[in-house]
Parts: sequence; C-alpha cells; structure tokens
Amino acid sequence: MSTAALRRTPPPGGLAQARVVVLLLALAGAAWALTDRRMGGMDAGPGSELGGVGWFAVTWAVMMAAMMLPAVGPMVAGYRRRAARPGATPAFAAGYVGTWLAAGLVAYALVEGVRSLELGFLAWDQAGRYVAGGVILGGALYQLTGPKDACLRHCRDPRAFLAEHWRPGRLGALRMGMEHGAFCVACCWALMAALFALGVMSIGWMALVAALIAAERLLPWKTVAGRGVAIVLALLALGVALAPQGMPGLTVPDSHGSAAATHSMPMP
Repeated sequence: MSTAALRRTPPPGGLAQARVVVLLLALAGAAWALTDRRMGGMDAGPGSELGGVGWFAVTWAVMMAAMMLPAVGPMVAGYRRRAARPGATPAFAAGYVGTWLAAGLVAYALVEGVRSLELGFLAWDQAGRYVAGGVILGGALYQLTGPKDACLRHCRDPRAFLAEHWRPGRLGALRMGMEHGAFCVACCWALMAALFALGVMSIGWMALVAALIAAERLLPWKTVAGRGVAIVLALLALGVALAPQGMPGLTVPDSHGSAAATHSMPMP
C-alpha cells in the first residue's frame, strides 16, 4: 500500500475498530489482574528490590501490557484496519511490547549496576529521597522539551505514523510495532523513571503513571494534558523530597511497611 493511498484512507471506525479496542482493554484488564497477583505484598516504595532478571522480565512485560495497551489502542486499531495479512496485528503488538521489554531490561541493568556500587550516600535517610525527588522532577521538566513533544506527536497521530512507517507483511508489522515502541519509549522514559523513583512494584503508582500516559495520548488538548502531567510530577517530586511521610501511597524505605514488603519479594 502506497503512502499516498494510506493518507487517503479514512480513519478506522465501525465494528472492526470497536472489536480491537475491546480486545485490547480485555487484555489490559487481564494483565492488571496478573500484575496484582505477582506483586501482591511487594510494594517496597523507592529503591524496591527488582528480583531476579527472569522474574523481572516477565513481570515488566505484563506491566507494560497493563499500562500501555489502553493508550496504544487507537494505533493498533488503525493498523488493524489497514493490515490485510492475517496475524499482522499480533505481530505489530508483539513488536511494541518487545521494545518496552528491552527498555525495561536496560533499566534493570542500570538500577542493579548502581545498587552493586553500594553508594552509602544514596540511603533514604541521607540523599536518597532527594535523588528520588530529582528523578521525578526531571520527568516533569522533560514534559516541556522539544523531543518529548516530537515523540508524543508520533504517538497521538496513528494516521501519520502508519503513512510514514508502513511496511507490508508480518515481518513488516513486527518492525512497525518496534518502531512505534521506540517512539513510545522516547516519549515516556521519564515517566517510567518517575515510576521507579516512586516504587516500581506498586500497583497504585503504576495506575497513576498509566493514567498520565493515557491522558497525554488520548485527550484532545495535547498541550493542556502535557502541562498537567508536568504539574502532577512536580508536586510528587516536592512531596517525595520534602515530606515523604505525608505522601499518600508512598512506602517510605526502612519503614515497617517497607520491611514487610521486601520480605515477600521473590529473590533470584
């Protein structure tokens, strides 16, 4: 299918689009339920133990399905409308989730690498809470940058992305899913860093970050949504750095709740 033909193709709609969206929401719901089961009792807050690499990889992939499938629904529905080969849509979705899995493994290596250095000043009662707050504040500032805006445009406009990156066949679908996943990672990496700073093994913080991602992707007011996300992150950063004990939903490291959560964490 040519680029010109793709641009003339009307936006996806009707029963086929509704089926795709409903399926994605059902898969996301199942992923949320599975994530809750895997993470039960493990909300250790900032600096959470990540477990073994295999356990983390599976958990992260399920987390990304739970958090990202609702926001990526219009893109997948648009692809399904234009794809003719059976199996192409699952290949597109697999490429997308696979890119997020690769990003998660990079984050895992970074976190575990820093942890292995045993830097005492990163303890929560020293510089830890300020580092966590700084990471979240960095996410707020990234919302206001040109690269964020450019990547978000790719994520918000299915027609433009499909027209510019179309490749035929299942292999092409896989590559397109990976490319869209790369734009998505570039758009959302700072939000995911904020999730690590708040507590990556927390269902509550997962839900908040997923809601922020969906808002900036799906609301019609892109600028307002983006600035709103930045304000939310900035307030969270201040709360973590200056008043962590008063932050609703935050499990403060070295507290009783954190000790109980860490005890239930699966180890390698």
